[in-house]
Amino acid sequence: MRITTWNVNSIKQRLPHLLGFLDEAKPDVVCLQELKCQDEAFPRAEVEAAGYAVETLGQKAYNGVALLVRAPLAMAEIRRGLPGDAADEQARYIEAVVAGEGTAPVRVASIYLPNGNPVDSPKYPYKLAFLERLRRHARTLAEAEVPVVLAGDYNVIPDPADAADPEAWRADALFLPASRAAFRALLTEGYTDAVRACDPRDGLYTFWDYQAGCWPRNQGIRIDHLLLSPQAADRLVSASVQKHLRGSDKPSDHVPVTVELSAH
Repeated sequence: MRITTWNVNSIKQRLPHLLGFLDEAKPDVVCLQELKCQDEAFPRAEVEAAGYAVETLGQKAYNGVALLVRAPLAMAEIRRGLPGDAADEQARYIEAVVAGEGTAPVRVASIYLPNGNPVDSPKYPYKLAFLERLRRHARTLAEAEVPVVLAGDYNVIPDPADAADPEAWRADALFLPASRAAFRALLTEGYTDAVRACDPRDGLYTFWDYQAGCWPRNQGIRIDHLLLSPQAADRLVSASVQKHLRGSDKPSDHVPVTVELSAH
């Protein structure tokens, strides 16, 4: 089972890129973030014509997450919204059990964590509170002892090796000690950072800002992650970053990140 996470930064603008990726890579599950559209505006017909079932949690102009699953796999037990705050109206979390004949079930979530900037605004406490809610939910999921993949744009740079220029991010919400500690707390619940488990090299990035020539100078950061429960980590075959898509015409500032799990 190949599972991809990708912050598309507007599904309307990036639909040709998505359809091209689905045709080229044929992932089994795709976790999308930053749709920037409501559910009814998602290009469902086009994605279904490519062979994928679709579940969305949209929001007008902002946020938005989706799960795409390629037939013959199917989704069940859909959860929209991260537990722990009934007043949270931001569309940042969707989860489902993905399974099919010959493939053991995997619970997959698409997550769009808050950016948190500016740090002296309510946005940063909201980010930390969201991370704590995610940690608690991740623990609950792990207690069921089933394969879980928490995939998405975490808006966290875990370590200095995950940034081309760590000093440039010292005061940013993505790299503050509290953000990094909250990310590590997820790992202490028994989750594995799939990319780092497969590739410990420096210079592995998933995001390049549109400004200041970051892409041509490879001034990137790694903020898109797939965290695996122990049962999912036992099935981990490979992890890869589809960096070449950042060089496309009018690309997202993020690129897809993919893990492959064995069928059982």
